[in-house]
Amino acid sequence: MVTTKFISESPIGVFDSGLGGLTVLKSLEKILPKESFIYFGDTAHVPYGSKSASTVIRYSRDIVDFFLTHNTKAIVIACNTASAVAYQELKNSYDIPLFDVVAPSVEYSNDISRTRKIGVIGTYNTINSKAYTKSLADIKSDCSVVEIACPLFVPIIEEGWSNTPIAREVAHTYLHEFQKTETDTLILG
Repeated sequence: MVTTKFISESPIGVFDSGLGGLTVLKSLEKILPKESFIYFGDTAHVPYGSKSASTVIRYSRDIVDFFLTHNTKAIVIACNTASAVAYQELKNSYDIPLFDVVAPSVEYSNDISRTRKIGVIGTYNTINSKAYTKSLADIKSDCSVVEIACPLFVPIIEEGWSNTPIAREVAHTYLHEFQKTETDTLILG
């Protein structure tokens, strides 16, 4: 296990495979205004969703090692794929507080779902990991889950095409299955 040394003034590391994690960073800055942050957007390897699990773990380890050279006191994995695929491996390998985006999403969705039917959309790796389903089981949720891989969403967003006919057609195609369910809560994994 890699142990770390830091002081209270040390920054918090936040990473994502791209730029989507900036929304997590913005929220953290609001709720922790006295903290400093280092953001790592791994745009050289985006998207993680189509990479092998071992590759995502390797990239995530490299980023954690980078943060440790900057004496971060905690790390937030703002990437759903890295959270789903690499979080447990990182948690077992490093002695630093690590936070993922799966558990909070699941807990919040479990609390607000009235129909007890939750949808999850994400990359192939995120969906294939079953991290959201496992996390719901971990909290002994009575919710059922429908998970759908939506691999084209990341490149559409990253290219700035979110408000186009192409994006609407892709979304309609992917999300059509939810119309057959009573899903009232959707996790954007």
